[in-house]
Amino acid sequence: MGLREDLCVIEARNGGDGALQGMLAGEALLSLGLMYSTGRSVEPNLVEAHKWFNIAALRGCADAIGLRGEIAREMSRADIADAQRRARDWLATH
Repeated sequence: MGLREDLCVIEARNGGDGALQGMLAGEALLSLGLMYSTGRSVEPNLVEAHKWFNIAALRGCADAIGLRGEIAREMSRADIADAQRRARDWLATH
């Protein structure tokens, strides 16, 4: 699945209510983080990967917490701060 399709899944799943919808959205967001961390269908980008793992963790995806920590060890403090800022900006608009 490409980035555009993953974003469509997120949009569709965020339309519902309840914990299940949040969990499903978290899993879709985790997929985006994995895409950016591995370079699957997109250029590898640890800042974007961290952003998506962070958002997925906030949406209830426990796996995202560990993955976020793993890539954070490879990132500078400035890059982590940038990823956190991007996550906040995304959350403020979605």
